[in-house]
Amino acid sequence: MSLKMSVFGTGYLGATHAAGMAELGHEVIGVDIDPAKIERLSRGEVPFFEPGLPELLKKHVDSGRLRFTTDAAEAAEFADVHFIGVGTPQKKGENAADMRFVDAVIETLAPLLTRPSVILGKSTVPVGTAARLAARVRELAPVGDQAQLGWNPEFLREGFAVEDTLRPDRIVVGVDKAQPGRIEEVAREVYADAISRETPFLVTDLPTAELVKVSANAFLATKISFINAVAEVCEVTGADVRDLADAIGHDERIGRKFLGAGLGFGGGCLPKDIRAFMARAGELGVDQSLGFLREVDTVNMRRRDHVVDLATRELGGSLRGKTIAVLGAAFKPNSDDVRDSPALEVSGRMHLAGAITKVYDPEAMANAAAVWPTLPFADTVEDALRDADLVIVATEWKQFRELDPAATAELTAGKAIIDARNCLPAERWIDAGWRYLGLGRYAS
Repeated sequence: MSLKMSVFGTGYLGATHAAGMAELGHEVIGVDIDPAKIERLSRGEVPFFEPGLPELLKKHVDSGRLRFTTDAAEAAEFADVHFIGVGTPQKKGENAADMRFVDAVIETLAPLLTRPSVILGKSTVPVGTAARLAARVRELAPVGDQAQLGWNPEFLREGFAVEDTLRPDRIVVGVDKAQPGRIEEVAREVYADAISRETPFLVTDLPTAELVKVSANAFLATKISFINAVAEVCEVTGADVRDLADAIGHDERIGRKFLGAGLGFGGGCLPKDIRAFMARAGELGVDQSLGFLREVDTVNMRRRDHVVDLATRELGGSLRGKTIAVLGAAFKPNSDDVRDSPALEVSGRMHLAGAITKVYDPEAMANAAAVWPTLPFADTVEDALRDADLVIVATEWKQFRELDPAATAELTAGKAIIDARNCLPAERWIDAGWRYLGLGRYAS
């Protein structure tokens, strides 16, 4: 069944969700306060990099099933289901999430709801937010209790967001168990395609739905920091963290995924979500329950220090005047996202220490330059490598993983490489005469 729906917020989450819903057969209107962004989206242009999304967006803008506007009243008149997909960034100077954008959607949309409507929040919010917003919707909406709010957290992975939208591994819908209303019924209509393929459909109370996403991110962050902490032990004992991860990953209670030691996690979700989770626990008086996440965050940030220290030692104790090729600026491959990017921060730190850090990334150059305009950026990977005393692979893009050691040596001044993502075939580089340094592994 085709539904008419709006998506408030047309950033990474909102634009992807809007295009995905159109692909599933729904009529969708995306809403944003940024006219320039709306103009680009209306032309079928995606203002960020996400594989598969430009084609999907253009397809449904052209078909008329997907359109965009800055007019919230137009969206309220058009749609019966409204999604909240705005950001919840970390507050400046605090760990807590900034809820201004989510609150602004409710304050704008609710007074415009003149017929029965369902609002489904997708943004990652502190537990307790949904109940507060549901009460506010009932207070502001002309239809009162017939305007209902539930929470439907997103689980998108950058680089795989289209797949995760169209073929999710689970769907979670939070409702007020005392006043469930039509939320579950409407959500089943929204996701009928996925449900028909036996995708797990979980109905929970509102606090549980809010906690699912942040708990998942906290667990993944913990797993990454665990293996990175073990990598530190491996380095001083001569053990190989990749072999170790393979061995413990065979234990079905543990699993191999997210046991990749390296430079650590970044991006717009994991770092800010675990910090907001800790902050909310403190507000609720149970801060000790999540105290371990402070060490998770510390271990993660320490990886950046470690790579800078490793580069400094390899270059004789000082970075001043040394040319370093940094391959990667995005926080992960298949993305142009540089928010809290370990690769970009390492580049910036070495630059401030006097190094000539030539940075190259296949997709994130413009975003990186906006954050670090003083960094030297290369137009191609070959330009970055030319005359480099040291090479650092900081983001595991496929083209970096497939570099030829012999051809690379013809461009560089030195033959030393730090594999900060443990993504290169180490023996191949060593056999080609390179000094190979892997994190938690060994130095050739």
